[in-house]
Amino acid sequence: MLEMEDLEEVRTMLAETVEGWTREWMQQGMQAGKAETLLKQLHRRFGAVPEAVQVKVTSAELGELEVWLDRIFDAD
Repeated sequence: MLEMEDLEEVRTMLAETVEGWTREWMQQGMQAGKAETLLKQLHRRFGAVPEAVQVKVTSAELGELEVWLDRIFDAD
Protein backbone atom coordinates (compact mmCIF):
# COMPACT_ATOMS: atom_id res chain seq x y z
CA MET A 1 0.00 0.00 0.00
CA LEU A 2 1.26 3.48 -0.83
CA GLU A 3 2.36 5.62 2.05
CA MET A 4 1.27 9.25 2.33
CA GLU A 5 4.84 10.36 1.51
CA ASP A 6 4.74 8.27 -1.67
CA LEU A 7 1.46 9.88 -2.72
CA GLU A 8 2.90 13.33 -2.10
CA GLU A 9 5.94 12.47 -4.20
CA VAL A 10 3.69 11.27 -7.05
CA ARG A 11 1.61 14.46 -6.80
CA THR A 12 4.77 16.59 -6.96
CA MET A 13 6.09 14.68 -9.98
CA LEU A 14 2.76 15.05 -11.79
CA ALA A 15 2.61 18.77 -11.04
CA GLU A 16 6.15 19.26 -12.38
CA THR A 17 5.31 17.30 -15.53
CA VAL A 18 2.16 19.31 -16.18
CA GLU A 19 4.06 22.55 -15.54
CA GLY A 20 6.72 21.52 -18.08
CA TRP A 21 4.08 20.65 -20.68
CA THR A 22 2.30 23.94 -20.08
CA ARG A 23 5.51 25.93 -20.62
CA GLU A 24 6.25 23.98 -23.79
CA TRP A 25 2.71 24.47 -25.15
CA MET A 26 2.80 28.17 -24.38
CA GLN A 27 6.13 28.56 -26.17
CA GLN A 28 4.86 26.61 -29.18
CA GLY A 29 1.76 28.79 -29.25
CA MET A 30 3.84 31.97 -29.09
CA GLN A 31 6.11 30.68 -31.86
CA ALA A 32 3.17 29.79 -34.09
CA GLY A 33 1.53 33.17 -33.46
CA LYS A 34 4.68 35.14 -34.21
CA ALA A 35 5.34 33.08 -37.34
CA GLU A 36 1.79 33.71 -38.55
CA THR A 37 2.13 37.43 -37.85
CA LEU A 38 5.45 37.65 -39.68
CA LEU A 39 4.06 35.80 -42.70
CA LYS A 40 1.09 38.18 -42.83
CA GLN A 41 3.40 41.20 -42.63
CA LEU A 42 5.70 39.80 -45.33
CA HIS A 43 2.72 39.16 -47.58
CA ARG A 44 1.30 42.61 -47.03
CA ARG A 45 4.64 44.32 -47.63
CA PHE A 46 6.08 42.21 -50.46
CA GLY A 47 3.21 40.17 -51.90
CA ALA A 48 3.20 36.40 -52.25
CA VAL A 49 5.62 34.70 -49.86
CA PRO A 50 7.62 31.86 -51.47
CA GLU A 51 7.15 28.43 -49.94
CA ALA A 52 10.82 28.23 -48.93
CA VAL A 53 10.41 31.43 -46.90
CA GLN A 54 7.22 30.11 -45.33
CA VAL A 55 9.04 26.94 -44.26
CA LYS A 56 11.93 28.94 -42.83
CA VAL A 57 9.58 31.20 -40.87
CA THR A 58 7.40 28.40 -39.50
CA SER A 59 10.45 26.40 -38.38
CA ALA A 60 12.29 29.35 -36.80
CA GLU A 61 12.98 29.65 -33.09
CA LEU A 62 11.07 32.20 -31.03
CA GLY A 63 14.04 34.55 -30.61
CA GLU A 64 14.76 34.53 -34.32
CA LEU A 65 11.14 35.35 -35.10
CA GLU A 66 11.23 38.28 -32.69
CA VAL A 67 14.30 39.71 -34.45
CA TRP A 68 12.68 39.31 -37.86
CA LEU A 69 9.47 40.93 -36.64
CA ASP A 70 11.49 43.94 -35.46
CA ARG A 71 13.30 44.15 -38.81
CA ILE A 72 10.24 43.91 -41.08
CA PHE A 73 9.75 47.67 -41.02
CA ASP A 74 13.30 48.35 -42.24
CA ALA A 75 13.44 45.60 -44.90
CA ASP A 76 13.82 46.56 -48.56
